[in-house]
Order: sequence, then C-alpha cells, then structure tokens
Amino acid sequence: MQTQNNILALHSTVAKHSTLAMDIDIKKATGFDALEINSAKLEAWLQAGYTEAELKNLLADVPVTGIGYLRDIERQGAERDDLLKEAERLFQLANLAGAKGVQVLTGPINVQAVIDFQQHGKSKHYSGLLGLDEATQYDLTARNLTLLADLAKQYDVLLYLEALSWTPLNSLDHQLQLIDRTERDNVKMVIDYWHCFTSGVKPQDIARMNKDLIYGVHVCDSLPYEGGIANEEILRDVPTGSGVLDLVEWTAAVKATGYEGWWSCELFCKKQQQQNSYEVAKALKSLLTRLVGR
Repeated sequence: MQTQNNILALHSTVAKHSTLAMDIDIKKATGFDALEINSAKLEAWLQAGYTEAELKNLLADVPVTGIGYLRDIERQGAERDDLLKEAERLFQLANLAGAKGVQVLTGPINVQAVIDFQQHGKSKHYSGLLGLDEATQYDLTARNLTLLADLAKQYDVLLYLEALSWTPLNSLDHQLQLIDRTERDNVKMVIDYWHCFTSGVKPQDIARMNKDLIYGVHVCDSLPYEGGIANEEILRDVPTGSGVLDLVEWTAAVKATGYEGWWSCELFCKKQQQQNSYEVAKALKSLLTRLVGR
C-alpha cells in the first residue's frame, strides 16, 4: 500500500449493494486513495468463477487498507475451531488483495442476543461470553486474540480490533487492555466514532492514546443516543455529517495523537445506500478531505 500520510479510503458499505469492480471504479472516479473492503465482495468475485490470479490483477493498482471482518472473536469450543478456519480464509484473502490488515470484532455481533440476554438471561442466538464475569471475559477473549495474532503473523498481516459497543469489553480501556494482554505487535485497533460514542468514550480519551496502537479510523455519525443497548441498525441510519456527532472534534482528537494513517468512510445510511453511489462517495470524499485537512 502507498506510504502517503492521511490516506482516504472508500469503505465497501458506501456502495453496499455493488460489486467489487464497481467499488474500484467508484474509488477511482471520486479520487479516494484506497479501499477498505468487505470480504464478501472478494468471495463473490471468486465464486463467480474468477481465479485468485485474476483477483490479484484486478486489485494490482488499488491500495487496500484492510478487509473485514472476523466476527465474534471470543468463540469457544467447536465454535472456536470455526473461528480459526474463518480467520485463515480472511488472511488468505488479505494476501490476495494486498491488504496489510484484517478487522476483528468482539461479539455477539447480533445485538438481539444482548437484548434477549438482558431481558431473559438467555437467547436462542449466539451469546458469546454474556453472563460471565469480566475477568473470564478478558481471559478468554485475550487468549483467542493472541491465537489469531499468531496465525495472522504467518500471513504477514495484522489485526485491527473493533469492540462492538453492545458487547462486553466494549470501552477503549477494555480494548487497550486486550491488546496489551496479547503481547503481540500485530494487534492494533480501529477508532470508530460511533462505537466510541455509544460505549461512553470521549474525544479527549482518544486524544491521550498512543498513536502506534491506531491502525485506522472509521469516520461515521449517529442519531441521538440516550443510553442502553446501542442498536446499530437504528442509530447509524443517518448520512455522515447529518447526525449528532461533532466530527471535527472527534477527528481533531485522533490527530492530536500524531496519527497520520488512513481514514475510512463507513456508512450505514439505508437511503444513501440506495442512491447514486458515485454521488454519495463524492460527498463523503469532500467531507473527509475537509475533516482530515488534505
């Protein structure tokens, strides 16, 4: 990937329903520096009958900041076997795409499991480590994260952690402690403004971070949040820049660390995902440019 500072990356969610080839064209047409790719689009390309060599050729001149995502990283038992298989596949895809990083998420990714567990103490959905004490949650999650980091090292990729705000261990301090416990240099984190906001993290908390632990930034917005279980599907259904987050303040906090890496425009606005993706991407590129100071 190119080595310029403050890379602006087009996230796969901007044109959520498009193909990988369309994402590449949108990126080039709107002047983004790089792509952050959802692995499902890579798999769809290959499943259509294209070869791995053709995939590498397609992305040969397209910098890729990272691919996502590996869900529910705290899985145990037979589910942990599945986790490691999924991880290895993502690391292989990262190599094919020329991506240095793979995004990993705490779980349960399904917010309904958290809602059910709060109301009934159980759920028919995967519930991860809900109900266990924090020490056990830390121990099991950190062990898995260490295993994943060692596997990732074999593929020369790093992990960028994102703790989903409705899951256990969701705060900035939780994530920093998980990273510290792994004692691995290929585990970093992504600063996602929405997950920070809905887990109680403040911009000033971000400003105090060690910049070397930040791999990337998701610039995004939110509808008003009054506490409780944060439902991403509802609260993130807003154009970036039209919500309640002070994007200038959050961006300044990241920059205060000395961070000069990549900034990605993750998008969950359903209306915009049905609009002309070129126009939406163009507006997001303009917004990122103003925020980041390019």
